[in-house]
Amino acid sequence: MTLGRLIRQLPKLELHLHLEGAIPLDALWELLAKYGRPPDIASIGDLERRFAYRDFPHFLDVWSWKNGFLREYDDFTFIASRVAADLARQHIVYAEAFYSPGDFAQHGLDPQRLTEAIRRGLAEQSGQVTVNLVADLVRNYGPERGLRWLREIDEVKHLGVVGIGIGGSEQAFPPEPYAEVYREARERGFRTSAHAGEAAGPDSVWGAVRALEVDRIGHGTRAVEDPALVACLAERRLPVEACPISNLRTGVVPSLAGHPIRALFDAGVVVTVNTDDPKMFNTSLGDEYEALAAHLGFTWDEIRALNENALAAAWCGDEEKRRLRRLIDDAAGGILT
Repeated sequence: MTLGRLIRQLPKLELHLHLEGAIPLDALWELLAKYGRPPDIASIGDLERRFAYRDFPHFLDVWSWKNGFLREYDDFTFIASRVAADLARQHIVYAEAFYSPGDFAQHGLDPQRLTEAIRRGLAEQSGQVTVNLVADLVRNYGPERGLRWLREIDEVKHLGVVGIGIGGSEQAFPPEPYAEVYREARERGFRTSAHAGEAAGPDSVWGAVRALEVDRIGHGTRAVEDPALVACLAERRLPVEACPISNLRTGVVPSLAGHPIRALFDAGVVVTVNTDDPKMFNTSLGDEYEALAAHLGFTWDEIRALNENALAAAWCGDEEKRRLRRLIDDAAGGILT
């Protein structure tokens, strides 16, 4: 069996996935039709071409444009169901999906009902894939609003909201002002991550580690620029949510062959592999693993080790981890015979 087929059939886990960036293009096309397609988008091909970026700030501009077509609670039920079905088709058995409540306050959508709407959509695919939620407080809005949204999300965390994070314009908004938000998040029982080392350098990662005391690092790409930071991540076994093709598409790295995931992995950092915004970057989790094999020499055993890292770093209970372990072991035994 080819490596590609092994990867496709392996039950996989993904820990850094943005719900709004994972909408299948045909589903997004339906939303554009609902609210009025721009005149320059006459086909899904035109829509796909919109997702090409000059740099990271341009990507954020396109992200905001696309989010303008999510305006009602039912839209989130719709996309959640379609995203979950797409994950199941990829043999992804567990995922943790970011969603950004603050981005939709302009449409009068409150975080609680938004979370309920997403969970209704995910429930339509129950039994196919388990999806826990992570609330992205989006650093651009500032810690005061982030704290308010945290408290509102706490009211519905029983709907499978397991953590918080801060995405957005990392290069303009450092992590340290969010220290109080993260302290309260821990007190309320949330796990924590922060986008760091993507659009900013190692200082951003240090800030997430020292000031925010995160459980995981989102991206962490530029951590490799500071050997002391790499050693710290490895020693603390602090998982990194690497997103290689995302970094290529937004210009964070010039090529996949030059992506630091190999250096981080070889240094003993607990690296996981993720797609970030797969439909905006024309990728899938299988594509990510195949790219690592093709461009950075990752072997089948190393790919399985990366998937094992995701299982170890997942924010789910022990019973769920045992269930996932059985799925992975049973499938691995079958596809290797």
